[in-house]
Amino acid sequence: MNELSPQTVGWIGTGVMGRSMCGHLLRAGYRLRVFSRTAEKAAELVEAGAVWCPTPADVAKGADLVCSMVGFPSDVREIYLGSKGALANMAAGTTLIDFTTSEPSLAVELAEQARTRGVEAIDAPVSGGDIGARNATLSIMLGGDELVCHRWQKLFETLGKTIVYQGPPGSGQHTKMVNQTLIATNMIGVCEALLYAYRAGLDLERVMQSVGSGAAGSWSLSNLGPRIIANQFDPGFFVEHFVKDMGIVLQEARRMQLSLPGLSLAHQLYVALQAQGGSRMGTHALQLALARLSGMEWVGRARNEQ
Repeated sequence: MNELSPQTVGWIGTGVMGRSMCGHLLRAGYRLRVFSRTAEKAAELVEAGAVWCPTPADVAKGADLVCSMVGFPSDVREIYLGSKGALANMAAGTTLIDFTTSEPSLAVELAEQARTRGVEAIDAPVSGGDIGARNATLSIMLGGDELVCHRWQKLFETLGKTIVYQGPPGSGQHTKMVNQTLIATNMIGVCEALLYAYRAGLDLERVMQSVGSGAAGSWSLSNLGPRIIANQFDPGFFVEHFVKDMGIVLQEARRMQLSLPGLSLAHQLYVALQAQGGSRMGTHALQLALARLSGMEWVGRARNEQ
């Protein structure tokens, strides 16, 4: 099958990122069948022309491609391999693409299970958060058969800006673990730097003007730093999902006999944030947990407005 005309895409998971990704596909002319555990989250998509399906199995019926963007590896297993899962209802010659950040070993298992049904599986975790999903500028990391990945290049380009084939099944997930390791310790640096600037009595936005474009700059500083300063901790990516991701990396590191002390520290700090009630906040809410370690209450820009 070549992607030469609009295809019927089944989509599972319409949360913070999945909803925006689905919207791009609809506008690009793909026919969409959607399922989400919370039907209200798919309401706008249905109004825009998507067909609502009551189960993942129903999503798969008549779809050329089934995509998923859910929260945890257990969700991935349920939606594809569960009693009402999609895989058993996918026709030979179709493809599944899992955009979820999940376990590399599960990606390999899905590919093996899919192959027994004549279905191809691609693990395609993404980076870029809610901003990247809204702007269709995601980085998409592909694992699976290279020719199959190339077949869906047009669809990937509808969702993202950087699309890189990484290798056989599981390779996309391994690459995303590299991404999460880079982000984890960088977020500590972003939050600690802003805490230092705050305690030193500096104007935080002026500090950002000086440091944001130099060697200290990063995506997290440029995109999440302003949210931290504004005391806005709504999720672009949930803390609980980030803790899950770091747990996967540490599990893989133990298997490979790797010591990752920086990531271990970040994991513990985020677990502390969870214990303080921050599970459903954005990852930049680490600022709040670090402030508490120094007996501070973080108010960000509000201090300069007092």
